[in-house]
Amino acid sequence: RTYSGTETEGQLLNSFVQYFGESLGRKIKRMPLIEETVLPGDSLLTLPVVIIGNGPSGICLSYLLSGYRPYLSPEAIHPNPILHTKLEEARHLSIVDQDLEYLSEGLEGRSSNPVAVLFDTLLHPDADFGYDYPPVLHWKLEQHNYIPHIVLGKGPPGGAWHSMEGSMLTISFGDWMELPGLSFKEWAASKRRNIKSDRVVPEEIACYYKHYVKVMGLQKNFRDNVYITSVSRLYREKDDEDRSHQNEDISTQHLEMEDGQKSLIKRNWEVRGYQQTTDGSHVPFCLFAENVALATGTFDSPGRLQVEGEDFPFVLHSMSDFGAAISKGKLRGKADPVLIVGAGLTAADAVLCAYNNNIPVVHVFRRRVTDTSLIFKQLPKKLYPEYHKVYHMMCTQSHTVDSNQHSAYTSFPEHNVLSFKPEMKCVLQSASGLKKILKFSVALVLIGSHPNLFFLKDQGHSIGHHSNQPITCKGNPIEIDPYTYECTKEANLFALGPLVGDNFVRFLKGGALGIARCLAIRQKKKHELIESGDGGGDGVP
Repeated sequence: RTYSGTETEGQLLNSFVQYFGESLGRKIKRMPLIEETVLPGDSLLTLPVVIIGNGPSGICLSYLLSGYRPYLSPEAIHPNPILHTKLEEARHLSIVDQDLEYLSEGLEGRSSNPVAVLFDTLLHPDADFGYDYPPVLHWKLEQHNYIPHIVLGKGPPGGAWHSMEGSMLTISFGDWMELPGLSFKEWAASKRRNIKSDRVVPEEIACYYKHYVKVMGLQKNFRDNVYITSVSRLYREKDDEDRSHQNEDISTQHLEMEDGQKSLIKRNWEVRGYQQTTDGSHVPFCLFAENVALATGTFDSPGRLQVEGEDFPFVLHSMSDFGAAISKGKLRGKADPVLIVGAGLTAADAVLCAYNNNIPVVHVFRRRVTDTSLIFKQLPKKLYPEYHKVYHMMCTQSHTVDSNQHSAYTSFPEHNVLSFKPEMKCVLQSASGLKKILKFSVALVLIGSHPNLFFLKDQGHSIGHHSNQPITCKGNPIEIDPYTYECTKEANLFALGPLVGDNFVRFLKGGALGIARCLAIRQKKKHELIESGDGGGDGVP
């Protein structure tokens, strides 16, 4: 599909929307597609923003890019007097239009990203002190602030929340899982859902996110059943030593600045992938974007032990697989216990699931039970009694105690798995080097998960804090500017949510705020250049 030069930006986008998919009210057969041999140029549409991932990170970013703006409520008084004074100074401006570095200065919270802490304290003032204060913000939809974008996700809006174990309660309160502008409690009440506690099951959260996209009018920006296969630079710097021979032949375009000295090269992104249709067929597509935002989360690739025998079919790596095995009766009547590896909350969920189904458990983990970094140490007993029940068993029902006394559960602290054997046996090694062989019915390895950024060059290893290492939420998140969330090692590439260390929905919303402000500033500068007649090319960094 090509476009004539006389079409306006709005007409181009309308053409693109009509051509792109069926969820805008018209059934269209295909997504935008160019032949592999076609070199992209100005005649092809370039979107300002493509968001990869449709979980809460992508949804919140779409909300802000759609023109929703937060303002200080007229009657609001923030409990932090210094922050409130700063907010009063520019009450007439939306938070998106204010200096985020100035506002977040001096704030402390459970995120290492300052804008995440700022936005959280505006939406949930003093939440970490146990208070349930209302947000100090109110929202306005300002159509002129709309930045054209599209959100691509594998499933329905809500991302990984649709595939999580439905019977377990969330670690966070329902209010902390909500997105701007729609109270979770009010939504639940309107749906006549019986929310029995402050914590809710993932199914409720998944339904809330899906409804949020609809009620906020964001559907036109979302595409489901989309799988990304590559995200690459379309144009590169002249002195880029790594550019391919293909890109060397592309004639890049320059935009001269007013001083006539600095020249910026057009550097758009090419996003390729396919959309899976209802009949299972794949429809390929190719999009071009000035900016790409990574909002994929970290649930793509379960953590692995990297030991011998881990690929045996009786070694599982997800709660959903474990739940399926139980529901199919595969573990019914088994004399040997389930082997659960890991000391996080997902492993604890698995212990509870097995315990509630009268399945004996052998629980193996590397840390000491007194390790202060264990997640159980950070959870109040009154709010999380089920997890403290597991922790109590981890401490008191160790293999060093009479095993007959606790046949339903036995823990092996400070042990590593060396290998799995075909006869459904496992070789463990203690901290002292002592080896032990255990027999089990099924093994469940739950040691965290990692993002799968295979569609980026070098799988994204070059954009982390530690170069040439895989991206992980805790050990090696993507390195970003703390106020714009732009990758410090790759211009016009943004990241938010777990990819930058913000695991909790409470804090990923700050990433959307930082990105929205950055893109709004750049769009304004771009329009000023166009109006002054000094430029107008796509992809101005």
